[in-house]
Amino acid sequence: MSEEPGIPSRARIIPVFPLPNVVLFPKVHLPLHIFELRYRQMVKDTMANHRLIGMALLRGEWEKAYYGNPDIYSVGCVGEIVTITPFPDGRYNLVLYGLREYEIQEPILDQSLYRQARVLLREETREAKILPASLKGEILDLAERTIGENESDLRKILKDPSLDEETWLNFCCFSLDVSTLEKQSLLEAKSLEERATYLLNALHFKLVEKGTLFEGLRESKERRH
Repeated sequence: MSEEPGIPSRARIIPVFPLPNVVLFPKVHLPLHIFELRYRQMVKDTMANHRLIGMALLRGEWEKAYYGNPDIYSVGCVGEIVTITPFPDGRYNLVLYGLREYEIQEPILDQSLYRQARVLLREETREAKILPASLKGEILDLAERTIGENESDLRKILKDPSLDEETWLNFCCFSLDVSTLEKQSLLEAKSLEERATYLLNALHFKLVEKGTLFEGLRESKERRH
């Protein structure tokens, strides 16, 4: 991510692509199909520049102003276009790779067909990104109870020992069946451990909602006796 002249290293002006049901996380790949005219132009401009797009979650009654500039959450994730397939009619298939969380400092709404924003990228921590083993184990245990029988590929990825802990946790946040608003809260977490704790709480709630958490606890007690 090249630095813009005269702008601090963590500040960028980037295009912002809002969606109602997608929250991107760092170190996660996101496939997208781009078909609206304004976002076709966004991709074209981005490919000629820095290949960066800020994903943002729509908020409130966004449907009423979708073709304008509806409200969005101020925290999102900037991703880099790593693969792209153009179609003759101007549409694109592309894959974004999540780089870092950002916070909007100033929206820019009137300089192009699509919205842009001056954003501040989250400062990369120098601390070791290690999750307590007990916390990771709890997440994995609850995650396996939320995964359907036909999601064997997801199970394999969650048990892949080659994934570093940040990638593993962010993939859990992106892939597991928790609500979009909960995923937004996970993205906004200030540290890896805070994100993991939020995810654990979200999974607990999901299983209580489904009525399976207490069944699992009962089965665990029965196995111990």
